Amino acid sequence: MKAAGFHVFGGPEVLGVLDVPTPSPGPGEIRVRVRAAGVQPIDCAVRGGRGAPGFVVNLPHVTGGEFAGVVDALGEGVAGILIGAEVLGFRTQFTYAEYVVVPVGDVVAKPADMPWDVAGGLSGAGQAAHTAVEALEVREGDTFLVNAAAGGVGTVAVQLARQRGATVIGTAGEANHAYVRELGALPVTYGAGLVDRVRALAPQGVDAALDAAGEDGLRASVALVPDKKRIGTIASPLLVEELGVRWLGSRRSAARLAGLVSLYAQGVLRIHVRATYRLEEAAAAHRDVESGHGRGKVVLLVG
Repeated sequence: MKAAGFHVFGGPEVLGVLDVPTPSPGPGEIRVRVRAAGVQPIDCAVRGGRGAPGFVVNLPHVTGGEFAGVVDALGEGVAGILIGAEVLGFRTQFTYAEYVVVPVGDVVAKPADMPWDVAGGLSGAGQAAHTAVEALEVREGDTFLVNAAAGGVGTVAVQLARQRGATVIGTAGEANHAYVRELGALPVTYGAGLVDRVRALAPQGVDAALDAAGEDGLRASVALVPDKKRIGTIASPLLVEELGVRWLGSRRSAARLAGLVSLYAQGVLRIHVRATYRLEEAAAAHRDVESGHGRGKVVLLVG
């Protein structure tokens, strides 16, 4: 089968199309003919040699952690799902490919009216955002700061926090302020003076903060939120110990993903896909994600 991967660590240019063996499902597993695969910042980190927590990369490597497609083979003992079923799901790496094999418990049904690009890009950012909002105990009456509110994770985190009754302040470039406002947050420009700008919007203080951007936003969060247990990052692992904040790894599960799919089906969760690329354009997709200025998700269209 065709897959997008790399033989050496490096910049986006190391990504190319590889010919790799088509996987077969083992007991309790299914094989999915991939239609779309989301592109996440962790994919870029793996490609750059910075690794994925708890995962050893052997070269050549096919990256990717979320996908949507059609079930085309069942392993021994699999029940409750049929060949031809449309699903979306997750796994640790290997999803930039024409086929992916996963445990049957790591997929959920795709709603018929959910576009393939949306389905391919929902699991990673959606579950990371849901994990963060839950772990930081965002609740009614809180003021919640989201750094990188226009990004894939930020887009979902803003909406989930608003559904819980929180006031959300979202950092973003000025070009994305209208988008952040549409999501239900108060937009604020990142960069020098961020702490003062947030305080002007929230004179009553900030109760919790999610950093999905990097060092500057995280340090601003520490200056704004009194309780460090309610400050979390998915972007700055090297600063967690220094600043005394929380590293928020995504706790992925089919139940969590199904809940997000249900919110989408009800029309109360918006997933914005800003760009799609073909499998052979994976390098361009990584450049897009690493630009740091886009809104929503970047997705590879595979089949």
